[in-house]
Amino acid sequence: MYEMKDEYYIGVEEIDSQHKGLFDLADEAYMLLKDDFIVDKFDDIVALIVRLKEYAVQHFEDEEAYMLSIGYKKFLSHKAEHIEFINKVESIDFDNMDRNQLEALVDILEFLNDWLIHHILEKDKTIVDPQNRSN
Repeated sequence: MYEMKDEYYIGVEEIDSQHKGLFDLADEAYMLLKDDFIVDKFDDIVALIVRLKEYAVQHFEDEEAYMLSIGYKKFLSHKAEHIEFINKVESIDFDNMDRNQLEALVDILEFLNDWLIHHILEKDKTIVDPQNRSN
């Protein structure tokens, strides 16, 4: 269901590869949601969230280092969105999630879907725009 389509590539190989990894994690969440053979999905959801956070932290560090290296003008506002993403992931209520596992997966997917579509297309695409460089 989730795949990295051409319009999501920004033209920076490392960032594009990491974005693909985020799509892969979203696809894993979707497949877990649709898997009717796993009745109690709590441990799988927790593992997915832990991997998502670790992956996102590394991706954001790499993306921010790239932005600084090219003199990206909108660095601080972009970094603020990264912080907001991590805060959202860290604020997940695991007790509530255990009681409402399918709802939690849907929430995670909606969050990831919004992030992948809007952040990459509206924010990350501007990184490679020469008008957004200070040098």
